[in-house]
Amino acid sequence: MLESQINDATASNTDVEKSYEKDQDVQVEVSSPSSRGLRSILAKTISVSPVEARGVMPVPLEERTSTRYVGYFSIWFCMNINLLPITFGMLGSTAYLLSVRDCALVILFFSLLTAAFPAFLGVLGPKTGLRQMIQARYSFGRYLVSIPVILNLATLTGFCVIICVIGGQCLSAVTGGSMTPTVGIVIVGLLALGISFCGYNVLHGYERYAYIPALLAIIVTTGCGGSHLKEQIPTEPATASSVLSFGMIIASYMIPYACLSSDFTTYLNPKFSSVRLFLYGYAGLVIPSVLLMTLGAAIGGAITNVPEWEEGYNTTAVGGVLAAMLTPAGGFGKFVVVVLSFTMLGNIAATMYSITLNFQMLVPQLVVVPRYVFSVVITAVVIPVSIKAAADFFLSLENFIALIGYWSAAFVSVLTVEHLVIRRGVYGTYDQGAWNSAKQLPWGVAALAASALSFGLVIPSMAQIWWTGPIAESAGDIGFEMAIIVTAVLYVPFRLLEKRIAGR
Repeated sequence: MLESQINDATASNTDVEKSYEKDQDVQVEVSSPSSRGLRSILAKTISVSPVEARGVMPVPLEERTSTRYVGYFSIWFCMNINLLPITFGMLGSTAYLLSVRDCALVILFFSLLTAAFPAFLGVLGPKTGLRQMIQARYSFGRYLVSIPVILNLATLTGFCVIICVIGGQCLSAVTGGSMTPTVGIVIVGLLALGISFCGYNVLHGYERYAYIPALLAIIVTTGCGGSHLKEQIPTEPATASSVLSFGMIIASYMIPYACLSSDFTTYLNPKFSSVRLFLYGYAGLVIPSVLLMTLGAAIGGAITNVPEWEEGYNTTAVGGVLAAMLTPAGGFGKFVVVVLSFTMLGNIAATMYSITLNFQMLVPQLVVVPRYVFSVVITAVVIPVSIKAAADFFLSLENFIALIGYWSAAFVSVLTVEHLVIRRGVYGTYDQGAWNSAKQLPWGVAALAASALSFGLVIPSMAQIWWTGPIAESAGDIGFEMAIIVTAVLYVPFRLLEKRIAGR
């Protein structure tokens, strides 16, 4: 069956390439001589550099030749071997006042549950050659997919802001405040731009090795400050509300990765075992996230009992705490803090890469704009927003988390049900020739309606600073669980009805 699907995909790829070449020819004819000259210069530059020129176009079968399947593990592993999961883990003990043991259990079980979504959706990349949000068009349709694309852009940009702030605070802390967090944010943002600008191959090459210094730096930091981790503040017994609300934090960290999973696998050879590829991605997500979130929870629980940590926390948040932990190491400790700040590059560069693809999906006319141009655009947006968010970091973090977990849960529910139930797991049903055709793609009404109507139960199940629903008051935040389950239940009959009426 796979062989016949590959043959079908090859035929559709040919049509796609011919259509794209035709569009490019028209573009050249209407452009001015100066723009043609600029286009020629860019083309020559890209041809002799490692920059990836392909944007959201489906990857033809003949270009899906990479056999570095372990790269699916390394890119997730590197994206999570940094300070971001440590920061999320700190919320368990500082915001929800859970003990380290309770935090560890919540982190473990919610990570095991929610990491399955991004790991699974990434498996579809080699089989279909479709980027993640292009793949979403086969559920949400050509035009209505713009709604989740906008939400995804906001989510990914928010993560970039958080990462820039953490990295900038670390660089500021290591200089004792002589370098402001603003300067540090600019440095981190520009370095991430350099990696994301080049694209798929450079990104995977960087992620393959960048985790090594990151892992060593985290081990050194834990070794220097580990003696204080036992000095935990007393906590009350865990309640269902605090456990489920912190579980929502873990889900908000993990599930949004599903909105960019297949962006990293579209060049892999589709003949590789889907099960093994899933396990690579799943391990790359779970192992570092669980360990570092738990470490973050332990650090957060000890902050108020260690004066030096508390002082650093009050000045430059996470960066200040880490600098205080490494004080016994002297000058070497400062060097380690700098390394820790640059560990964020693996995550932000990969996130920026997906953002550049999402820009092209949002507006049809932007397909003709090279992907790497948007790397510059998003950097110009992220840096000033990060500078503003740094003023009250943890409040900004909590408010951001409150916005991302619910919609992304409904989104991945639609894509998962579409593949497993509607398409019965048959990859050949994703016709590459239809990727940009509103007449061939589903309407998207079923997907949007199921997602939107699920919020009838999601909103009463939310527990946030600005709103606590009646269900959440007694049960805790179960919003993302409601989004996944209710969306799945509604989508099946809605999609079957849409398919019968539209015939696609």
